[in-house]
Amino acid sequence: MTYVLLLVGLIILVLGAELLVRGSVTLASFAGVSPLIIGLTVVAFGTSAPELAVSSVSSLKGDSAIALGNVIGSNICNILLILGISAVIVPLSVSSQLTRLDVPVMIAASAAVWLAAYDGTIGRFEGIGLFVGFLVYTVWMIRKGRREEALRRNAIELDANDPSLQPLSLRNGFLNAFYILLGLGMLVLGAQLLVDSATKIAIAFGISEIVIGLTIVAIGTSLPELATSVVAAMKGQRDLAVGNAVGSNLFNLLIVLPAASVLAPAGVPVESPVLWFDLAVMAMIALICWPIFISGSTVSRFEGAVMLMLFTMYSVVLAAETMKLDSLTTLKTGYSLLVLPLVIVVVSLSAWNHIKSPSAKTPIASSKT
Repeated sequence: MTYVLLLVGLIILVLGAELLVRGSVTLASFAGVSPLIIGLTVVAFGTSAPELAVSSVSSLKGDSAIALGNVIGSNICNILLILGISAVIVPLSVSSQLTRLDVPVMIAASAAVWLAAYDGTIGRFEGIGLFVGFLVYTVWMIRKGRREEALRRNAIELDANDPSLQPLSLRNGFLNAFYILLGLGMLVLGAQLLVDSATKIAIAFGISEIVIGLTIVAIGTSLPELATSVVAAMKGQRDLAVGNAVGSNLFNLLIVLPAASVLAPAGVPVESPVLWFDLAVMAMIALICWPIFISGSTVSRFEGAVMLMLFTMYSVVLAAETMKLDSLTTLKTGYSLLVLPLVIVVVSLSAWNHIKSPSAKTPIASSKT
């Protein structure tokens, strides 16, 4: 029965992602904004619902440390695992808005969270400050997105026979909004079935609950983002795939974590090892995105493979921490002070060489493979 539920959860997850992507892309046209904006807002916020639920409940129960771990783990998964898998399947295109605005905001938000945690606690005042930053960013982004989409549409010579350029009726607008809500519900349900079933199977095979929590449960809350980004990439909506991952990270940093800090009686505690390793790794991974995204305005299959390699290495460190291996300190030091900085330097040099090269002016489709 457990294996059947596992299969059912996977099917529901895929179908939910299909409905969410279809409804989101069509609704973007109806609302007069680009699919990227929808990916950064509606889709990203919806697929982050599991993280918000887990963090809020944990904080109310006085276990706000789980909320912090949930945000850190989800953000690392969103970039390294989800974008990595999506890019390996189909190279992803990156909008100029992401490199000019959204990724820098994600880097700044990651740094702001690290600074807020520096004294050992993310308090209510700091959480409110992060939330205000989210409101300012969201309002500015939507207004900017509507202006750019209006300019793009005005520049296009409308073809009366092209249904993709025609405005949707109000009925179709509500129908696609229903697809989005149904898809989000199916994503949450499918992810829950997958996590519960996989946990029971892992326990049956003798895997400890601690390892399950650090792997299956952590990745499980990111399954909606994974399913949505992969389906979006395969359907050609590659802006939406990247926007979903970046938007989910921003939602986690500026909504989920602030909510936890406000709901927790004494704020969110941050232990020193978490501050100097996990939060630092999260910030550095956000920093990696900018040179990767700006070089050729794509995330290539090779870059996706590098992301997956970094995620695997981080998982090894988590496993060593769980098993309390003597080599844990060496692994953490090597990963945070050698591997990630080296990757940042290499991809930054690659991005700089690409920008300076005359071939950087060639079309996106041929600039990177």
